[in-house]
Amino acid sequence: MRTKLSNSKQYVVLFVITSILLTMLIGCQKGANAPTDKAVVTTPSSELLISSAPSLKASLEEIKTLYNSKHPDIKITYNYGPSGAIKNQIIQGAATDVFISQGAAEMDELDQKGILKTGSRVNLLSDELVLIVNKNNTSINSFEDLTKPEVKKIGIGEAQTVPAAKIAQQTLEYLKLWDSLQTKLVVGKDLNQITAWVESGDADAGLVWDTIAMTSSKVRVAAKASADTHKPVVLPAAVVAASKSSVQASDFLKFLQSDEAMQVFQKNGFTKAK
Repeated sequence: MRTKLSNSKQYVVLFVITSILLTMLIGCQKGANAPTDKAVVTTPSSELLISSAPSLKASLEEIKTLYNSKHPDIKITYNYGPSGAIKNQIIQGAATDVFISQGAAEMDELDQKGILKTGSRVNLLSDELVLIVNKNNTSINSFEDLTKPEVKKIGIGEAQTVPAAKIAQQTLEYLKLWDSLQTKLVVGKDLNQITAWVESGDADAGLVWDTIAMTSSKVRVAAKASADTHKPVVLPAAVVAASKSSVQASDFLKFLQSDEAMQVFQKNGFTKAK
């Protein structure tokens, strides 16, 4: 015959079963939350886009290797082009974390529009304007030689986008050669194109940065523009305010100013800005 448990005994049994279930549930939760030896904490990597003039390419590629040896989690990508063109891209909203301009005017415009991160702008480097000719050309050895009748074409950059073109004009005006050379000037989209013209003989001479001339074994520097013939050549750099990796961008810009990075720049013809 079946017997019924008294109410008090039923409560005791129910309490015991409930206690066992709660203990098992808590144990499972602790086990699920407990750290294991296989747990790995990872840090998301950051990507930086650095926009710069082509004259900095050799230096920046080497500096990327140096920086990544210390910060392997940072992916660095470069965008090279005439400083004026890059400035316009940034104004139109193109993504850029750090901008290194070949001239101050382009950076000034971004600064005035509030596009740069406050306090991030620095004068990074200086460069020199030079007159280049084909390495086999022995008749041109000064700016004044450009007036010779055998000189038909002189390469110069696009005034609106290539800062070297403005410095070239200032130099030629100072030397009182600008007006007399107008019919000989041929405009190139950038300094690499002008260098290629001189290499091939499509231009008798060209006006480029010294750091660009150093990249070619087919040209020689016929003359250097004296510092008193033009405004100072300064390469400013700054973090763009819209950068999504502002902290990392600021750190990279700081590294560009380090002695380690400056040695690379100087090896490629730049000098530290004063």
